[in-house]
Amino acid sequence: MPLPVLVNRKMSLEEADVIRRRAEAFLKNAGSLLKDGDLDLAVFSLEQYCQLILKYKLLIKVGSYPRTNSIRRLIRELAGLYPHLLSLVDDEEKLHYIARLEEAYIASRYLPYSYEEREASSLHRFVIDTFKKLIDELP
Repeated sequence: MPLPVLVNRKMSLEEADVIRRRAEAFLKNAGSLLKDGDLDLAVFSLEQYCQLILKYKLLIKVGSYPRTNSIRRLIRELAGLYPHLLSLVDDEEKLHYIARLEEAYIASRYLPYSYEEREASSLHRFVIDTFKKLIDELP
């Protein structure tokens, strides 16, 4: 497997904190959008939270992150430091959610796809109950 292309320079803690705050804002926004019935943007916001919080964790641990929008790839990179994170891509049920979140990134831009309330709510529960819980436990 080729080495990832990393951000060219080390980012400061202030820059990393901006990414963390944006991630948290996307998660909060996802909950509000879900309540308002704006399901497509809610799911997109969940994807953005996952992507940004993984990039934040990589930044504070190694000083850089791969230039990718793939949540799976970011999980695998961070799993180099925290192998238990591989459960997010090795467990078939969890991988299903991760893949759906990755699809949201593409669908929100290029596809005429609309999420149903049950789908969006299920993705939100996964992010809050599983993904976020694992990420928040990281030192």
